[in-house]
Amino acid sequence: MSTTAVGIDIGGTGIKGAIVDIATGELLTDRMKLATPDGGKPDDILDTVLALFDQLGEIGEATPVGVCFPAIIINGCTMSAANVSKKWIGLDAEKLFEAKLGRSIHFVNDADAAGVAEARYGAARDAKGLTILTTLGTGIGSAMLFDGELIPNSELGHLELDGHDAESLASTSAKEKEDLSWKDWAKRLQRYYEHLELLFSPDLILVGGGISKSSEEFLPLLELRTPIKPATLRNNAGIVGAAELASR
Repeated sequence: MSTTAVGIDIGGTGIKGAIVDIATGELLTDRMKLATPDGGKPDDILDTVLALFDQLGEIGEATPVGVCFPAIIINGCTMSAANVSKKWIGLDAEKLFEAKLGRSIHFVNDADAAGVAEARYGAARDAKGLTILTTLGTGIGSAMLFDGELIPNSELGHLELDGHDAESLASTSAKEKEDLSWKDWAKRLQRYYEHLELLFSPDLILVGGGISKSSEEFLPLLELRTPIKPATLRNNAGIVGAAELASR
């Protein structure tokens, strides 16, 4: 296993990257960030990732590179597209990134990468049984891990809840769009996490995304059987998880 790797995290609004110490999960460079191009089209995102990669400095040919992306990933292909162009659907994205960067990469769903990072370095380290990470943001991303091993492409933000995608009701963007109080938003989170408990009986639930910085405002309002706590790697989780997976 390599001791360092590059992680790149592609989101609907920003593309971030850094070189990561695989032993500790710490960033060895500043976290670089460029805006996601309007429309999120494949060629535009590929060009932006290359520009960000170049900003990281000289990277050895043997250094692993991981890229995470907001889509279901099957054999390197993007089978969905969240907050980016629908032109990604059905693309052999891993090969496109390899051609653009001129090297082999590991391509993975963004929430799955965050889950791996939390299991290796963060709030789910040494956790036994089933851990479910939910990332609350523009939508709801998810990662499922059993004894630290990833079960990929869970997409639990798209579970139907009261006739709607769960993320349309309980995401951070839903809270902001409807100007919900913490109390009113917590009622929706309660409904959502109760549904996850009913379906999966997890041993631990983690809450990630930028809103996790304010977890003391809403987590105490939830009443669940399952322990629920904030993720710890926050906005670095996708970078760190993509790098760690690439290093294996």
